Amino acid sequence: MIYRELGNTGEKVSILGFGAMRFPTIGGKPDQIEEVESNKMLEYAIENGVNYIDTGFPYHSATTTEPGQSEPFIGEFLNRGYREKVLLATKLPSWIIEKKEDMEYYLDLQLKQLGVDQIDFYLIHTIIQDYWNLFKELDLAEFLDNIKSDGRVKYVGFSFHDEFDLLLEVMDHYEWDVAQTQMNYLDENYQSGLEGLKYIGSQNVGNIVMEPLRGGNIVENIPADIMNIWDKSPIKRTPLEWAFQYLYDMEYVDVVLSGMSSLEQVKENIAIANTGYPNTLSDEEKGIIKEVALAYKKKKANGCTQCGYCMPCPEKVDIPNCFKEYNIAMMLDNPEASAMQYFSLIKEESLASNCINCGKCTPHCTQMINIPEELEKVKNLFES
Repeated sequence: MIYRELGNTGEKVSILGFGAMRFPTIGGKPDQIEEVESNKMLEYAIENGVNYIDTGFPYHSATTTEPGQSEPFIGEFLNRGYREKVLLATKLPSWIIEKKEDMEYYLDLQLKQLGVDQIDFYLIHTIIQDYWNLFKELDLAEFLDNIKSDGRVKYVGFSFHDEFDLLLEVMDHYEWDVAQTQMNYLDENYQSGLEGLKYIGSQNVGNIVMEPLRGGNIVENIPADIMNIWDKSPIKRTPLEWAFQYLYDMEYVDVVLSGMSSLEQVKENIAIANTGYPNTLSDEEKGIIKEVALAYKKKKANGCTQCGYCMPCPEKVDIPNCFKEYNIAMMLDNPEASAMQYFSLIKEESLASNCINCGKCTPHCTQMINIPEELEKVKNLFES
Protein backbone atom coordinates (compact mmCIF):
# COMPACT_ATOMS: atom_id res chain seq x y z
CA MET A 1 0.00 0.00 0.00
CA ILE A 2 1.21 3.50 -0.82
CA TYR A 3 1.01 6.15 1.91
CA ARG A 4 1.04 9.92 1.63
CA GLU A 5 1.28 12.65 4.23
CA LEU A 6 -2.10 14.24 4.85
CA GLY A 7 -1.43 17.96 4.57
CA ASN A 8 0.12 19.48 7.67
CA THR A 9 -1.33 16.86 10.01
CA GLY A 10 1.78 14.68 9.82
CA GLU A 11 -0.46 11.61 9.50
CA LYS A 12 0.53 9.00 6.93
CA VAL A 13 -2.60 7.87 5.13
CA SER A 14 -3.18 5.06 2.67
CA ILE A 15 -3.77 6.39 -0.84
CA LEU A 16 -7.02 4.37 -0.82
CA GLY A 17 -9.56 5.28 1.85
CA PHE A 18 -12.54 3.12 2.79
CA GLY A 19 -15.83 4.96 2.23
CA ALA A 20 -18.37 3.38 4.58
CA MET A 21 -21.58 4.34 2.81
CA ARG A 22 -22.04 1.47 0.34
CA PHE A 23 -21.80 -1.73 2.39
CA PRO A 24 -23.79 -4.71 1.11
CA THR A 25 -27.28 -4.71 2.60
CA ILE A 26 -30.03 -7.20 3.40
CA GLY A 27 -32.88 -7.16 0.90
CA GLY A 28 -31.63 -3.94 -0.65
CA LYS A 29 -32.64 -1.98 2.47
CA PRO A 30 -30.05 0.75 3.08
CA ASP A 31 -30.46 0.66 6.87
CA GLN A 32 -29.78 -3.08 7.14
CA ILE A 33 -26.07 -3.78 6.64
CA GLU A 34 -25.10 -7.34 5.76
CA GLU A 35 -22.58 -7.61 8.57
CA VAL A 36 -20.78 -10.87 7.77
CA GLU A 37 -19.60 -9.73 4.33
CA SER A 38 -19.00 -6.17 5.53
CA ASN A 39 -16.78 -7.38 8.36
CA LYS A 40 -14.73 -9.41 5.88
CA MET A 41 -14.36 -6.32 3.70
CA LEU A 42 -13.07 -4.17 6.54
CA GLU A 43 -10.75 -6.89 7.86
CA TYR A 44 -9.17 -7.43 4.45
CA ALA A 45 -8.80 -3.70 3.84
CA ILE A 46 -7.05 -3.01 7.14
CA GLU A 47 -4.88 -6.11 6.97
CA ASN A 48 -3.73 -5.00 3.54
CA GLY A 49 -2.82 -1.47 4.48
CA VAL A 50 -5.94 0.72 4.34
CA ASN A 51 -5.80 2.99 7.38
CA TYR A 52 -8.39 5.71 6.64
CA ILE A 53 -12.10 4.95 7.17
CA ASP A 54 -14.70 7.57 6.27
CA THR A 55 -18.28 7.39 7.52
CA GLY A 56 -21.08 9.90 8.13
CA PHE A 57 -24.20 10.51 10.20
CA PRO A 58 -26.76 9.43 7.51
CA TYR A 59 -24.79 6.58 5.96
CA HIS A 60 -26.94 3.46 5.78
CA SER A 61 -30.07 5.18 6.99
CA ALA A 62 -33.53 5.16 5.41
CA THR A 63 -33.54 8.96 5.69
CA THR A 64 -30.87 11.67 5.83
CA THR A 65 -32.32 13.13 9.04
CA GLU A 66 -31.98 9.98 11.14
CA PRO A 67 -28.73 8.39 12.36
CA GLY A 68 -27.62 5.63 10.02
CA GLN A 69 -26.22 2.21 10.76
CA SER A 70 -22.75 2.87 9.35
CA GLU A 71 -21.39 4.67 12.42
CA PRO A 72 -22.43 2.06 15.01
CA PHE A 73 -21.34 -0.77 12.71
CA ILE A 74 -17.93 0.83 12.15
CA GLY A 75 -17.58 1.55 15.87
CA GLU A 76 -18.38 -2.01 16.87
CA PHE A 77 -15.93 -3.37 14.32
CA LEU A 78 -13.07 -1.06 15.31
CA ASN A 79 -13.53 -1.72 19.00
CA ARG A 80 -12.68 -5.39 18.41
CA GLY A 81 -8.99 -4.53 18.25
CA TYR A 82 -8.77 -2.41 15.10
CA ARG A 83 -9.20 1.11 16.51
CA GLU A 84 -5.49 1.86 16.85
CA LYS A 85 -4.81 0.67 13.31
CA VAL A 86 -6.92 3.26 11.51
CA LEU A 87 -7.74 6.94 11.26
CA LEU A 88 -11.48 7.43 11.71
CA ALA A 89 -13.43 10.19 9.95
CA THR A 90 -17.07 11.16 10.20
CA LYS A 91 -19.12 14.27 9.50
CA LEU A 92 -21.49 16.77 11.09
CA PRO A 93 -24.87 16.66 9.22
CA SER A 94 -25.12 20.29 8.04
CA TRP A 95 -28.67 20.01 6.67
CA ILE A 96 -30.27 19.41 10.09
CA ILE A 97 -28.33 22.04 12.03
CA GLU A 98 -30.58 24.90 13.14
CA LYS A 99 -28.91 26.33 16.26
CA LYS A 100 -25.50 26.37 17.89
CA GLU A 101 -26.45 23.67 20.41
CA ASP A 102 -27.23 21.26 17.55
CA MET A 103 -23.55 21.01 16.63
CA GLU A 104 -22.66 19.84 20.13
CA TYR A 105 -25.65 17.49 20.23
CA TYR A 106 -24.80 15.68 17.01
CA LEU A 107 -21.09 15.39 17.75
CA ASP A 108 -21.82 13.80 21.12
CA LEU A 109 -24.40 11.50 19.50
CA GLN A 110 -21.85 10.42 16.89
CA LEU A 111 -19.19 9.77 19.54
CA LYS A 112 -21.71 7.53 21.28
CA GLN A 113 -22.71 5.84 18.02
CA LEU A 114 -19.06 5.12 17.21
CA GLY A 115 -18.22 4.06 20.76
CA VAL A 116 -15.11 6.24 20.90
CA ASP A 117 -13.83 9.12 23.03
CA GLN A 118 -12.14 10.86 20.13
CA ILE A 119 -12.78 11.15 16.38
CA ASP A 120 -9.61 11.58 14.35
CA PHE A 121 -11.17 13.65 11.53
CA TYR A 122 -14.46 15.51 11.97
CA LEU A 123 -15.72 17.17 8.81
CA ILE A 124 -18.56 19.62 8.26
CA HIS A 125 -20.67 17.68 5.79
CA THR A 126 -21.82 19.05 2.41
CA ILE A 127 -20.74 22.68 2.48
CA ILE A 128 -22.90 24.68 0.09
CA GLN A 129 -23.70 28.41 0.21
CA ASP A 130 -26.89 28.19 2.30
CA TYR A 131 -25.40 25.91 4.92
CA TRP A 132 -22.24 28.00 5.06
CA ASN A 133 -24.20 31.19 5.68
CA LEU A 134 -25.85 29.58 8.69
CA PHE A 135 -22.60 28.17 10.06
CA LYS A 136 -21.06 31.63 10.03
CA GLU A 137 -24.01 32.94 12.06
CA LEU A 138 -23.60 30.07 14.53
CA ASP A 139 -19.90 30.85 15.06
CA LEU A 140 -18.59 27.62 13.61
CA ALA A 141 -14.99 28.59 14.31
CA GLU A 142 -15.62 28.68 18.07
CA PHE A 143 -17.23 25.24 17.93
CA LEU A 144 -14.25 23.83 16.02
CA ASP A 145 -11.78 25.37 18.49
CA ASN A 146 -13.69 23.87 21.42
CA ILE A 147 -13.93 20.33 20.10
CA LYS A 148 -10.23 20.25 19.27
CA SER A 149 -9.14 21.74 22.59
CA ASP A 150 -11.29 19.38 24.70
CA GLY A 151 -9.98 16.36 22.77
CA ARG A 152 -13.23 15.06 21.32
CA VAL A 153 -11.80 15.66 17.83
CA LYS A 154 -8.19 15.57 16.71
CA TYR A 155 -8.47 17.23 13.28
CA VAL A 156 -11.24 19.21 11.57
CA GLY A 157 -12.23 19.72 7.97
CA PHE A 158 -15.14 19.98 5.57
CA SER A 159 -16.63 18.22 2.58
CA PHE A 160 -17.46 20.59 -0.24
CA HIS A 161 -20.16 20.68 -2.93
CA ASP A 162 -20.16 24.20 -4.36
CA GLU A 163 -18.20 26.56 -6.61
CA PHE A 164 -14.58 27.67 -6.38
CA ASP A 165 -15.31 31.18 -5.03
CA LEU A 166 -17.08 29.74 -2.00
CA LEU A 167 -14.23 27.28 -1.49
CA LEU A 168 -11.82 30.21 -1.17
CA GLU A 169 -14.09 31.84 1.42
CA VAL A 170 -14.39 28.64 3.44
CA MET A 171 -10.66 27.99 3.30
CA ASP A 172 -9.92 31.53 4.55
CA HIS A 173 -12.43 31.26 7.40
CA TYR A 174 -10.54 28.73 9.53
CA GLU A 175 -7.23 26.94 9.85
CA TRP A 176 -8.53 23.63 8.48
CA ASP A 177 -6.66 20.36 8.67
CA VAL A 178 -8.35 18.63 5.72
CA ALA A 179 -10.77 19.32 2.87
CA GLN A 180 -12.80 16.80 0.90
CA THR A 181 -13.89 17.55 -2.66
CA GLN A 182 -15.29 15.62 -5.59
CA MET A 183 -12.92 14.71 -8.40
CA ASN A 184 -12.64 12.25 -11.26
CA TYR A 185 -11.69 12.69 -14.89
CA LEU A 186 -15.23 13.88 -15.73
CA ASP A 187 -15.29 16.58 -13.03
CA GLU A 188 -12.28 18.79 -13.68
CA ASN A 189 -14.58 21.78 -14.18
CA TYR A 190 -17.42 20.67 -11.89
CA GLN A 191 -18.03 22.46 -8.58
CA SER A 192 -14.62 23.59 -7.22
CA GLY A 193 -13.01 21.20 -9.68
CA LEU A 194 -9.34 20.77 -10.44
CA GLU A 195 -8.66 24.39 -9.55
CA GLY A 196 -9.97 23.79 -6.04
CA LEU A 197 -8.01 20.58 -5.65
CA LYS A 198 -4.78 22.36 -6.55
CA TYR A 199 -5.54 25.28 -4.25
CA ILE A 200 -6.17 23.01 -1.27
CA GLY A 201 -2.87 21.27 -1.95
CA SER A 202 -1.03 24.58 -2.23
CA GLN A 203 -2.22 25.51 1.27
CA ASN A 204 -0.84 22.27 2.75
CA VAL A 205 -4.34 21.26 3.80
CA GLY A 206 -4.99 17.52 3.58
CA ASN A 207 -6.56 16.73 0.21
CA ILE A 208 -9.27 14.05 0.31
CA VAL A 209 -11.03 13.03 -2.91
CA MET A 210 -14.56 11.62 -3.06
CA GLU A 211 -16.59 10.23 -5.98
CA PRO A 212 -13.53 8.93 -7.89
CA LEU A 213 -15.80 6.64 -9.95
CA ARG A 214 -18.82 8.95 -10.17
CA GLY A 215 -20.90 6.45 -8.22
CA GLY A 216 -19.57 3.63 -10.40
CA ASN A 217 -20.90 5.23 -13.57
CA ILE A 218 -17.51 5.43 -15.28
CA VAL A 219 -16.47 1.83 -14.59
CA GLU A 220 -19.71 -0.06 -15.25
CA ASN A 221 -21.68 -0.66 -18.45
CA ILE A 222 -18.90 0.79 -20.61
CA PRO A 223 -20.13 1.64 -24.15
CA ALA A 224 -18.21 0.11 -27.02
CA ASP A 225 -17.01 3.47 -28.33
CA ILE A 226 -15.57 4.34 -24.91
CA MET A 227 -13.76 0.99 -24.70
CA ASN A 228 -12.36 1.60 -28.17
CA ILE A 229 -10.75 4.79 -26.85
CA TRP A 230 -9.29 3.02 -23.81
CA ASP A 231 -7.98 0.24 -26.03
CA LYS A 232 -5.91 2.73 -28.03
CA SER A 233 -3.49 3.04 -25.12
CA PRO A 234 -0.21 1.11 -25.47
CA ILE A 235 -0.48 0.38 -21.73
CA LYS A 236 -3.59 -1.69 -21.09
CA ARG A 237 -5.75 -0.91 -18.05
CA THR A 238 -9.31 -1.62 -17.04
CA PRO A 239 -11.64 1.41 -16.78
CA LEU A 240 -11.36 1.05 -12.99
CA GLU A 241 -7.57 1.23 -13.16
CA TRP A 242 -7.74 4.27 -15.42
CA ALA A 243 -10.12 6.07 -13.03
CA PHE A 244 -7.94 5.51 -9.96
CA GLN A 245 -4.62 6.08 -11.71
CA TYR A 246 -5.89 9.45 -12.98
CA LEU A 247 -6.14 10.55 -9.34
CA TYR A 248 -3.13 8.70 -7.95
CA ASP A 249 -1.01 10.44 -10.59
CA MET A 250 -1.66 13.78 -8.85
CA GLU A 251 0.96 14.42 -6.18
CA TYR A 252 -1.34 16.85 -4.33
CA VAL A 253 -4.02 14.15 -3.81
CA ASP A 254 -3.47 12.53 -0.41
CA VAL A 255 -6.26 9.95 -0.13
CA VAL A 256 -8.99 8.75 -2.51
CA LEU A 257 -12.20 7.47 -0.95
CA SER A 258 -13.99 4.51 -2.47
CA GLY A 259 -17.39 3.30 -1.30
CA MET A 260 -16.94 -0.44 -1.79
CA SER A 261 -19.81 -2.93 -1.77
CA SER A 262 -18.12 -6.35 -1.91
CA LEU A 263 -14.94 -8.11 -0.85
CA GLU A 264 -14.06 -8.50 -4.53
CA GLN A 265 -14.16 -4.72 -4.97
CA VAL A 266 -11.96 -4.24 -1.91
CA LYS A 267 -9.34 -6.65 -3.25
CA GLU A 268 -9.39 -5.09 -6.71
CA ASN A 269 -9.11 -1.53 -5.41
CA ILE A 270 -6.24 -2.41 -3.09
CA ALA A 271 -4.35 -4.11 -5.90
CA ILE A 272 -4.63 -0.90 -7.96
CA ALA A 273 -3.63 1.28 -4.99
CA ASN A 274 -0.42 -0.71 -4.62
CA THR A 275 0.79 0.74 -7.94
CA GLY A 276 -0.65 4.25 -7.65
CA TYR A 277 2.43 6.45 -7.91
CA PRO A 278 2.27 10.10 -9.06
CA ASN A 279 3.62 11.40 -12.35
CA THR A 280 3.52 8.03 -14.11
CA LEU A 281 0.98 8.77 -16.83
CA SER A 282 2.48 9.74 -20.17
CA ASP A 283 1.18 12.67 -22.21
CA GLU A 284 -0.39 10.15 -24.58
CA GLU A 285 -2.23 8.43 -21.72
CA LYS A 286 -3.44 11.76 -20.34
CA GLY A 287 -4.74 12.59 -23.81
CA ILE A 288 -6.68 9.32 -23.90
CA ILE A 289 -8.28 10.13 -20.54
CA LYS A 290 -9.39 13.54 -21.85
CA GLU A 291 -10.81 11.91 -24.97
CA VAL A 292 -12.83 9.47 -22.87
CA ALA A 293 -14.10 12.29 -20.65
CA LEU A 294 -15.30 14.24 -23.66
CA ALA A 295 -17.03 11.18 -25.09
CA TYR A 296 -18.85 10.55 -21.80
CA LYS A 297 -19.94 14.15 -21.43
CA LYS A 298 -21.66 13.91 -24.77
CA LYS A 299 -23.67 10.91 -23.53
CA LYS A 300 -24.66 11.36 -19.92
CA ALA A 301 -28.04 12.81 -19.03
CA ASN A 302 -27.37 14.12 -15.51
CA GLY A 303 -24.75 13.92 -12.78
CA CYS A 304 -26.55 11.72 -10.25
CA THR A 305 -24.05 9.63 -8.23
CA GLN A 306 -26.65 7.52 -6.37
CA CYS A 307 -25.71 9.00 -2.98
CA GLY A 308 -29.36 8.93 -1.86
CA TYR A 309 -29.32 12.25 -0.01
CA CYS A 310 -32.51 13.21 -1.89
CA MET A 311 -34.42 10.40 -0.18
CA PRO A 312 -36.96 9.68 1.14
CA CYS A 313 -39.31 11.37 -1.32
CA PRO A 314 -42.66 12.33 0.30
CA GLU A 315 -44.38 10.86 -2.78
CA LYS A 316 -42.25 7.67 -2.59
CA VAL A 317 -40.49 8.33 -5.92
CA ASP A 318 -37.33 6.22 -6.12
CA ILE A 319 -35.20 9.11 -7.37
CA PRO A 320 -31.75 7.44 -7.41
CA ASN A 321 -32.91 4.37 -9.34
CA CYS A 322 -35.03 6.41 -11.75
CA PHE A 323 -31.91 8.43 -12.58
CA LYS A 324 -29.70 5.34 -12.68
CA GLU A 325 -31.78 3.70 -15.41
CA TYR A 326 -32.16 7.02 -17.24
CA ASN A 327 -28.40 7.65 -17.27
CA ILE A 328 -27.64 4.11 -18.37
CA ALA A 329 -30.15 4.50 -21.19
CA MET A 330 -28.38 7.67 -22.35
CA MET A 331 -24.85 6.33 -21.99
CA LEU A 332 -25.59 3.01 -23.69
CA ASP A 333 -28.02 4.49 -26.21
CA ASN A 334 -30.46 1.68 -25.42
CA PRO A 335 -33.64 3.09 -23.82
CA GLU A 336 -35.61 -0.08 -24.59
CA ALA A 337 -33.33 -2.28 -22.46
CA SER A 338 -33.28 0.29 -19.66
CA ALA A 339 -37.06 0.61 -19.81
CA MET A 340 -37.33 -3.09 -19.02
CA GLN A 341 -35.12 -2.54 -15.98
CA TYR A 342 -37.01 0.61 -15.03
CA PHE A 343 -40.41 -1.11 -14.90
CA SER A 344 -39.16 -4.38 -13.39
CA LEU A 345 -36.91 -2.97 -10.65
CA ILE A 346 -38.93 0.07 -9.57
CA LYS A 347 -42.35 -0.20 -7.97
CA GLU A 348 -45.24 1.47 -9.78
CA GLU A 349 -45.80 3.90 -6.92
CA SER A 350 -42.10 4.88 -7.09
CA LEU A 351 -41.87 5.72 -10.81
CA ALA A 352 -40.92 9.20 -11.98
CA SER A 353 -44.52 10.04 -12.93
CA ASN A 354 -45.41 10.19 -9.22
CA CYS A 355 -43.34 13.36 -8.77
CA ILE A 356 -45.59 16.35 -7.91
CA ASN A 357 -42.79 18.92 -8.32
CA CYS A 358 -42.74 19.83 -4.61
CA GLY A 359 -38.99 20.48 -4.80
CA LYS A 360 -38.20 19.18 -1.29
CA CYS A 361 -35.50 16.89 -2.67
CA THR A 362 -33.50 19.46 -4.63
CA PRO A 363 -31.72 21.23 -1.70
CA HIS A 364 -30.30 17.88 -0.58
CA CYS A 365 -28.72 17.02 -3.93
CA THR A 366 -24.93 17.18 -3.67
CA GLN A 367 -24.74 17.41 -7.48
CA MET A 368 -27.18 20.37 -7.55
CA ILE A 369 -29.50 18.61 -10.00
CA ASN A 370 -32.93 20.09 -10.67
CA ILE A 371 -34.55 16.81 -9.63
CA PRO A 372 -38.20 17.49 -10.62
CA GLU A 373 -37.09 18.69 -14.05
CA GLU A 374 -34.95 15.59 -14.56
CA LEU A 375 -37.72 13.28 -13.35
CA GLU A 376 -39.96 14.76 -16.02
CA LYS A 377 -37.37 13.71 -18.60
CA VAL A 378 -37.28 10.21 -17.12
CA LYS A 379 -41.07 9.99 -17.34
CA ASN A 380 -41.06 11.18 -20.94
CA LEU A 381 -38.37 8.70 -21.97
CA PHE A 382 -39.74 5.58 -20.29
CA GLU A 383 -43.38 6.03 -19.38
CA SER A 384 -44.69 7.62 -22.54
